[in-house]
Amino acid sequence: MPANTQFLIVSGLSGAGKSQALKILEDLGYSTVDNMPVELVPKFAELCIASGEKFRRVGIGIDVRAGKRGLDKLGAVLDEIKKLGVRYRILFLTANDSTLLQRYSETRHKHPLASRVMEGIKSERKVLAKLMIMADHVVDTSQLTLGELKEVIAVEMKEVVGSEFSISVTSFGYKYGLPIDADIVMDVRFLPNPNYVPSLRYKTGKDAAVRSYVFRQKLTKQFFKRFVNMLEFLIPNYIKEGKSHLSVAVGCTGGHHRSVALAEAVAHSLKQKQYKAHIYHRDIGK
Repeated sequence: MPANTQFLIVSGLSGAGKSQALKILEDLGYSTVDNMPVELVPKFAELCIASGEKFRRVGIGIDVRAGKRGLDKLGAVLDEIKKLGVRYRILFLTANDSTLLQRYSETRHKHPLASRVMEGIKSERKVLAKLMIMADHVVDTSQLTLGELKEVIAVEMKEVVGSEFSISVTSFGYKYGLPIDADIVMDVRFLPNPNYVPSLRYKTGKDAAVRSYVFRQKLTKQFFKRFVNMLEFLIPNYIKEGKSHLSVAVGCTGGHHRSVALAEAVAHSLKQKQYKAHIYHRDIGK
């Protein structure tokens, strides 16, 4: 296994944010496995070795579900994978009792150790006490936002927060319905419609003649500048809050002319700002 292979073992109290931490690792490009039996970790490390570069960065969730016998073996198991050449760190997430109680109340999940949540929390703290001492980094998530947790994990793994952030820009036609996965939807039906120009009716916003018609309108120029400025303001704040992907949808009546031309221009502008922007024209062929 390459010397720069990294395992981040994510552990901690139920409700402290382990599942979110593993999702964050996925956003940062890690392969993740939750609730792995401790006894299988060495075999998994060997599989990673055989797979080479594909599993160079791995996040593994190990917690109270592994059982006391499994957790008692963890120290020996970590020594074993270290001999295989795996560099590992342990991130332990905790939170105060009131925060954990509130989170359980919101999700209505059962605690893995007891029918009464408070009893389960107390038992879990005892079972995981040794693992908490073994941890390289203990994080209290009681007051952390998702974005702040992402920053903590990124620092722990020496990642650049936002490096995996991507943006999809989709054009669509309102007559075919809204894109269900859109984060930001912009209606551009207020702009002059090329469909009413006979020479442009059967062209699309990807054609130079249509783009020229759309962007020579004073209203389009004013709108485009303001819309791009708004996105440039919003994107860093989305990244700060832990978002890894943003879906921007631009719609006109049929999804052929105005939305296509604007979506192309928006994606191009974002790429110039060094963002990973992808363009998709949902209804251009309808």
